Amino acid sequence: MYPEELVKPMRDDLATAGFEELYTSEAVEDALKREGTTLVVVNSVCGCAAANARPGAKLSLQNDKNPDHLVTVFAGVDTEAVNTARAHMVPFPPSSPSMALFKNGELVHMIERHHIEGRPAEMIAENLTEAYNEHC
Repeated sequence: MYPEELVKPMRDDLATAGFEELYTSEAVEDALKREGTTLVVVNSVCGCAAANARPGAKLSLQNDKNPDHLVTVFAGVDTEAVNTARAHMVPFPPSSPSMALFKNGELVHMIERHHIEGRPAEMIAENLTEAYNEHC
């Protein structure tokens, strides 16, 4: 587990952009039961989360169509919530950071860590906005 003082700025980065932080399994289940589209960002302390994933997720929200709900769980901190979110992302293997778009509780788009590493935030945002345009 990472200390809260270390992850707080990383949590705040998405929370200030409108992402709801989920800390428990129940909160994840409730979020995924919501009608409409939900973007789940599995946040992380790694450099690719800071340089690519979080900026890409935030940049994607400048699109005309966006998910109805934005949520995040933090790998290495909110273990229960992360495990529950990842259970809904099967058949994709666990990775962090990662992003998943759900529509009415069904996984419709996934961005794994290997799609994030080494790619600029703009490319990640473009990947997400294409998914938003199709599913939102």
